[in-house]
Amino acid sequence: MISAVAELYKIHPQTLRLYERVGLLKPSRSQGNTRLYTDQDLERLEVILTLTRELGVNLAGIEVVLNMRDKMAEMQQQMEEFISFVRGELTSSFGAAQERRSRTAIVRASAPKVMRVEKHTGPETSDKHR
Repeated sequence: MISAVAELYKIHPQTLRLYERVGLLKPSRSQGNTRLYTDQDLERLEVILTLTRELGVNLAGIEVVLNMRDKMAEMQQQMEEFISFVRGELTSSFGAAQERRSRTAIVRASAPKVMRVEKHTGPETSDKHR
């Protein structure tokens, strides 16, 4: 509720109403029309308060920063989805190529097993001892 959030963050409830009115915060409402703040709303409020209290950013600047932050999060999600898609395509393409090779091979063999071998050369010497 607005009173609890205002007390927790040491701000006036009117400040929270202002942030809502200008579109910086969008708390949900209960059936009785009471503002309900989610963890995501509180995280956003913390960003707003950091920008105003510590960096002196005005409301217009905060709006720009929050919009950029939202777009960056959206782009990050899209990149993760794209990477997942590409990995899936590479895996299926590699598997299909292996299957084609084994079907058309003169002598059929099982898929090669990959082993990692590390070569240890002993203790490293510094330039002074060379």
